[in-house]
Amino acid sequence: MQCLQKTLRLRFEEGIQMLKSGIRADAQQLVSELIPNNAFFVQEAGVEVDPFGDLNTEAERKLGQLVLEKYGTEFYILHRYPLAVRPFYTMPCYDDAKYSNSFDVFIRGEEIISVAQRIHVPELLEARAKACGIDVNTISTYIDAFRYGAPPHGGFGVGLEREVMLFCGLNNIRKTSLFPRDPLRLAP
Repeated sequence: MQCLQKTLRLRFEEGIQMLKSGIRADAQQLVSELIPNNAFFVQEAGVEVDPFGDLNTEAERKLGQLVLEKYGTEFYILHRYPLAVRPFYTMPCYDDAKYSNSFDVFIRGEEIISVAQRIHVPELLEARAKACGIDVNTISTYIDAFRYGAPPHGGFGVGLEREVMLFCGLNNIRKTSLFPRDPLRLAP
């Protein structure tokens, strides 16, 4: 077992670069001309990657393989996700508003924790809601709560059963739950 002195932190842009690096230079130019909106296609993995889009499961797994090969770890943090793929209440980065103050924690190429700083300024919260197509009248009480003052704060979500599955090397998340649920099973 290898112990890390410091957890590997990659910017989202670095993760995208790692995924794109599997493309030959001439193929990369051809593909970028064929696929709109600066999306790229990683030939060997068959993964489409948009620099300002979210990573799908296939891209996350491929990135996990690349991180393992390059850095020798299966545990890493990917931070500064594009703001467009995060919820409206996620705080934009102060130095580049295209990105967010958020990160995901990965193990073995799968996300186990998602973390973000939340917007605590009511005017910014209202502007972000409008930019995301949300009628601010439907969330006015939520926004009003911030008008009385709120400190900078954050939130996170942990997939505990997924974390146990990946940590134990199990092949199915149902093996980590006493009463697993799915669309076909609602009762034990």
